[in-house]
Amino acid sequence: MSPDLKPVSVTILDKEYLISCTEEERDQLHNAVEFLNEKMQELKGSGKVIGAERIAVMAALNITHELIAYKRKNEDYTESIDSTVRRLQSKIDNALVGGDSTEV
Repeated sequence: MSPDLKPVSVTILDKEYLISCTEEERDQLHNAVEFLNEKMQELKGSGKVIGAERIAVMAALNITHELIAYKRKNEDYTESIDSTVRRLQSKIDNALVGGDSTEV
């Protein structure tokens, strides 16, 4: 184990785990554990999924689905912003070259 890695005890779905991380990663680890534990507790509480392994897999699938949807939305937003910036840049260039007073 690297000297800057320290074991951190976390609890997920009432089971304790020791995970090694750096001091800088500790807050992110706790946030991830809290998020995962909430998702798993929701699935467990729904009664639709039984067994820790199945709950973990379903939580992973749900989180992955959310991540992919977020990435897709972010890509669409980025493309929209890029398009707007290109359009504005073209208008600025045209105005500078031709002395056009077109509104931006």
